[in-house]
Amino acid sequence: MTDTATTPPTIVILDDEELVITSLQTFLDLETPYRTVTFTSAKLALQHIRDHDVDLVISDYLMPEMDGITFLSQVRELKPDIPRIILTGYADKENAIKAINQVGLFQYIEKPWDNEDLHVIVRNGLEKMQLLKKLQMKVQEITKAHAELNTLNQEIIRAFA
Repeated sequence: MTDTATTPPTIVILDDEELVITSLQTFLDLETPYRTVTFTSAKLALQHIRDHDVDLVISDYLMPEMDGITFLSQVRELKPDIPRIILTGYADKENAIKAINQVGLFQYIEKPWDNEDLHVIVRNGLEKMQLLKKLQMKVQEITKAHAELNTLNQEIIRAFA
């Protein structure tokens, strides 16, 4: 997970259409502080996600190499906390809604999308990721404090036994 205090959040965009990628990337690069990494190949996108910190993934639904549901399912297996968003045409809306439960989608966006709606959805997804990261850090702190208390308790018992 990217430390948003030092580096901007990273968004991976996957679509088989260059025009869609260019549109999304240009909008996000101009209107947000986020870093975008784009792919037309699901396999290359998965490799990047496997090897790098990624904060959010946007994928097309219908692609020749691998459909978006399969791709996002594999993203979920690799890094389950990453919010996953699918782009879908109107005709695919029903399948996209089913996929929300099937692969734990954060959101689906209909094509053509509204840039303001896209911005809000992406921002909310990134906020969710940031909150999950903070929660994980707090759980680690509590676990460490609990272990230290147990150790201290053992030492006190030994000292007075």
